Amino acid sequence: MFSKISATLCSAVLSSAMLFAPVAGAQDWHHDNDGHNGIRHVLLISIDGMHAVDYTNCVASGTCPTLAALGKTGVNYTRTTTSRPSDSFPGLLALVTGGSPRTVGGFYDVAYDRVLAPPLVTTGNGLPGTSDPLNNPKLAPCVPNQVYGTQTEYEEGDEINQLLLNGGNPQAANLADGGVGAINPARLVRDPFNNCQPVYPWNFIRTNTIYGVIHAAGGYTAWSDKHAVYSLVSGPTGTNQPSNVDDYYSPEVNSNQIPLPGVKTAGTNFDCGSIVASGNATTAGNDWTTDFDAIKCYDQLKVNAIVNEINGKNHNGTAKAPVPVILGMNFQAVSVGEKLINPAALPADRTDSNSGGYEDASGKPRPLMAKEIVFVDAAIGQMVAALKHQGLLDSTTIIITAKHGQSPIDPNRFFPIPGKTNNGNSPGGVIASLLPGIYNNTNNALGLAEDDISQLWLADETQTSNAVAAIEAAGTTVGLGQILYGASLDAIFNPPGVPNNPGPCCFLRAGGDPRTPDIVVLPNVGVVYTGGDKKQSEHGGYAWDDTNVMLLVSNPHMQAQTVHAFVETAQVAPTILQLLGFDPRSLDAVRAEGTPVLPAVQFGGDDDR
Repeated sequence: MFSKISATLCSAVLSSAMLFAPVAGAQDWHHDNDGHNGIRHVLLISIDGMHAVDYTNCVASGTCPTLAALGKTGVNYTRTTTSRPSDSFPGLLALVTGGSPRTVGGFYDVAYDRVLAPPLVTTGNGLPGTSDPLNNPKLAPCVPNQVYGTQTEYEEGDEINQLLLNGGNPQAANLADGGVGAINPARLVRDPFNNCQPVYPWNFIRTNTIYGVIHAAGGYTAWSDKHAVYSLVSGPTGTNQPSNVDDYYSPEVNSNQIPLPGVKTAGTNFDCGSIVASGNATTAGNDWTTDFDAIKCYDQLKVNAIVNEINGKNHNGTAKAPVPVILGMNFQAVSVGEKLINPAALPADRTDSNSGGYEDASGKPRPLMAKEIVFVDAAIGQMVAALKHQGLLDSTTIIITAKHGQSPIDPNRFFPIPGKTNNGNSPGGVIASLLPGIYNNTNNALGLAEDDISQLWLADETQTSNAVAAIEAAGTTVGLGQILYGASLDAIFNPPGVPNNPGPCCFLRAGGDPRTPDIVVLPNVGVVYTGGDKKQSEHGGYAWDDTNVMLLVSNPHMQAQTVHAFVETAQVAPTILQLLGFDPRSLDAVRAEGTPVLPAVQFGGDDDR
């Protein structure tokens, strides 16, 4: 089926992306306070997984000429840390809110909330819905004004059909046109204190975002990402639409691969029309993250969308639109290139022909990984070329960073638990009997919040000490590095618990925070909780390789600098607002946490330090 109809896939989304026709009057928006040094646009790019050392190495080796050129008129921050946890969900929220999970409330794409109720319908990834007859035991229905407690899921499982590239979006213009319309409200967790209504992702977060601030001032906004639910960049609207994002595009990264005729990957020139269709609308096949070339094709769709937007069109390239004041995307290629083993192989059988990742602890990439960086660099080059052609480069600041890193870089440190040899157990497995009931429902296929971290929510918080003792006793089994709970956890997040007076989602209320884990387990560096043999690293944890990512802020009129002081990706959000002439303190999280703008952003003789 896919092979017959995919020929029309790229007619709108892709074919126009390389046509740099000048745009007359493409951006008529003016903020009352003119942007800093004439900056009227910000292009924000997350190269997921891109470490600071990856940037250093590719510049030195000459494999990322676009990034190197941007660095000559930009500030490079060598000691940048991501959110903790270093997952895509809190990582993206840090970039657009300026805050941490303490304030924003996003801990992981799969987490837990002690107040909310499960979805009505079981998600595509297996979070049980209360109406599902297969639940064992049965789940009680959501009751208004009654605390429930449920796992939360904000990823591809919330879509109408996660096997389709457009997520089953009924509003899709073509097979690749994923977006907000792909979200199935019946698969969203529900709020007992709002008449059991679904909690849309943009309303799940507790603070506003740069998108809300810019849109409220009349600025046109756009973002592209890997799941429909990442439209959460809008920030709260109180409605069923993320109205602070004017143009949101999200081809589903975990959908089945299909041919993309007419699409070629930047820098590597792979013909995406040669991809063999895998699976169908009802049968899972190989998704885009399972192949080194397929993931580049997937990212190229979003690159072409960005180029269309720079050229004064919508992401499909089918209609005129203002050039967004804030626009951007995430790249998946480097993250996949770091992790993937294809075909799957145990460590002894991994070679340059089947493994991405690194050669050694210095961060030298293997050939397959290096090609992902070459592609990303060339793809960013396409965006820069479009900005130049439209006369927008001088008025655009380009910010390149990463939602998360990947650990370990050193392939000799990778230690999967339980792996293929059943060499241990995860912390969640050790204390399974102490977890909330939904985790042990036989119909639950969602799994725990465990990668190279373990975040644990307990059914009874008075059992925390017993749970910690059990994990400590199984230290070798779980590859234990450090446990955070009680005061050590409260130093980072709000104390866990249920608010004294629960109310409508999603505000932080007096009493316990319903989203804070009871226990966070940080394993030894290199430990990843997985039973597979298809990856050699992960993210989510607090390790250096998880959190030390590249951060480059560039504009042709900026003074080149290298900053070695510690900074955080959360500082990107207030910096974007300042660049555009807004008060950084218009962000809720910036006021709550005191997040500063990035240092050393200089234009000519000006100094923002």
